[in-house]
Amino acid sequence: MSTAAQIKTAAGGLVVLNPDILGGTPVFRGTRLPVQTLFDYLSDGLTLDYFLETFEGITRDDARAVLRHGWERIAVELAE
Repeated sequence: MSTAAQIKTAAGGLVVLNPDILGGTPVFRGTRLPVQTLFDYLSDGLTLDYFLETFEGITRDDARAVLRHGWERIAVELAE
C-alpha cells in the first residue's frame, strides 16, 4: 500500500500518480483512466466530444484543464 508521500498530483490535483493504481500510471483523479488516453485520442484525430462520450466519468472542464496544463508546461519549458 502506498504512503501519501508516494502519491503525486499535477494539473491542480486533476492528475494523480499512485503506485497502487495501474502501477503508477498518471490517471484522472478518482478514476483508473490514464491521462495519456486523452492525448492519444486527440492525436489520433478523434474529438474531445468523442473522448467524453467514451469516458463518462471525465468532465469537459477537467479534460480541458489537463490539456491547458500540458500547454502551460510546454510554454514554461520554451521560456527557459
